[in-house]
Amino acid sequence: MVAALHVAALAVLFATEYGAFAITLSLLAWVFANCLLLAMLRRPGIAAALALALTVMLIVLSRFKFDILQLSLTFLDFLIIDRDTFSFLLSVFPRLRNQLIVAGIVAVPLLWAIWRADPFRARRGLALAAVGVTTVAMSAMSVAVPEQPWEPFQGVNHVSNLARSGVVAVSRLASTGWIEADPPAAGSLGLARGANAAVLTALPPVETCDATVRRPHIIMLLDESSFDITAAPGIKVPPGYSDFFKSTDGRQRTMIAEATGGPTWYTEFNVLTGMSVRSFGDLKFYVTRITADRIGRGLPQALQRCGYKTVSLYPTYGDFLSARAFQKGVGIDRFIDMAEMGVDEDMQPDKFYFDQALKVFADEQPSQSPVFMFVYLTANHFPWTSAYRPDLTPDWTPPGNTAEIDEYIRRQTMTAKDYRDFTARLAEDYPDQSFLVLRFGDHQPAISQKLLEPGIDRKELAQRVMTADPRYFSTYYALDGINFQPSDLSSALETLDAAYIPLVIQDAAGIPLDPSFREQKSIMLRCKGVFYACKEGAEVRHFNRLLIDAGLIKGL
Repeated sequence: MVAALHVAALAVLFATEYGAFAITLSLLAWVFANCLLLAMLRRPGIAAALALALTVMLIVLSRFKFDILQLSLTFLDFLIIDRDTFSFLLSVFPRLRNQLIVAGIVAVPLLWAIWRADPFRARRGLALAAVGVTTVAMSAMSVAVPEQPWEPFQGVNHVSNLARSGVVAVSRLASTGWIEADPPAAGSLGLARGANAAVLTALPPVETCDATVRRPHIIMLLDESSFDITAAPGIKVPPGYSDFFKSTDGRQRTMIAEATGGPTWYTEFNVLTGMSVRSFGDLKFYVTRITADRIGRGLPQALQRCGYKTVSLYPTYGDFLSARAFQKGVGIDRFIDMAEMGVDEDMQPDKFYFDQALKVFADEQPSQSPVFMFVYLTANHFPWTSAYRPDLTPDWTPPGNTAEIDEYIRRQTMTAKDYRDFTARLAEDYPDQSFLVLRFGDHQPAISQKLLEPGIDRKELAQRVMTADPRYFSTYYALDGINFQPSDLSSALETLDAAYIPLVIQDAAGIPLDPSFREQKSIMLRCKGVFYACKEGAEVRHFNRLLIDAGLIKGL
């Protein structure tokens, strides 16, 4: 029986691991798990059964995660286990709870029978020695062949990638902690040297904010996967295509995102906190989970100080990557997710989300307080290999690119039309009120990587992406006013890193900056719109230390 369990585990590993390195590392991980269980339980039968069950469960969970996020399981999924993760799983798969209960009912008596029937006993000292040897071997292999950032996105080598990511995560946490920051030092954000860290939050900003002053409503639009595709050579677009990317002053501005091809939540983190996800290094994929309830500054909080009500219209379940907890922590008063909007699919025409925004705005009007709304648009989400709601563009004529590119452009024209209708509706329904709208592309689409430099070698392309080449991270941001003229565009530089977007909004709306944002604006001007990459990260590490010393970053 013991031999059969081990043979079954080996068959599973050989069926899911590819390449000599991955197979060797997964075998070491399998030996490590078996010997660790032997050291605790001493029974080879139950240890083999549990190791097999864990291996199968890890691979199933990893494949599930890959289907949802295009990323396989990593060590941090177990290091950061929270209620939101399980809640999201149950929201997506409501029958999962009953399946887990049935699995438990079957597994418990079976494991008990194996426990009672097993006549063998292992020596704990030998098992612990094997644990030590395999730990050293796995660590040495992981250091010798570091995990590349693209490997977890392949959907294979689930066990070996998990083992290697554990070495990376432990090494990262031991060396820098969760976030990069300078060593502790006296003084914070312009206060007197040696001041207590809590003083910053206790004192009012130098420029107080009069909440009785009439201010514009602010709408921040996240335009999914959108950028001006004419940046790629040879692309044909409809007449007037690039006008959508221009601000009310006629200028076209570039935003440098910290993501390309997929992770929207990187830019979500940037524009809400004014911080860099790259500060979290290899842990950045989990930034919203790591920082939930641990960040005490951000755009919503700055606006709340001036009397704003803050609302977020989130297009999927709020438990996804702890989005609700993260956004509530940085100052969102009312978080409305897909379930509250009454839909069961996160991809909706942009008109749907604009209509939701109009509805929420009407609900908030009796309070007479200015409103900040963060609205996500989803119509331009991948894939572009099939037509999404062709009934919405009956007069569409493809400009003559590949079908995939033409579909991408068609969806952008859908967004542009829905946006024009939305702003016209605001102007018509609220002629006596003013609005500031800032819209931006959260990242380039995955298809841009084969368009911007046609024929480029794949290794060279991977190197450009890994080193954050701006060509692959440039999107757009644009400012519009409805019955409103932006009061200060000093922060609206021609090219700007995403973490500076909160400064653009506050200056344009006439919001006095608090000490942390005043400090960040000085960095922006010194670094000419660059944030994390300025002085090889020195500016951001110093800024993070100031936020930590001021009590605005906790527990990281």
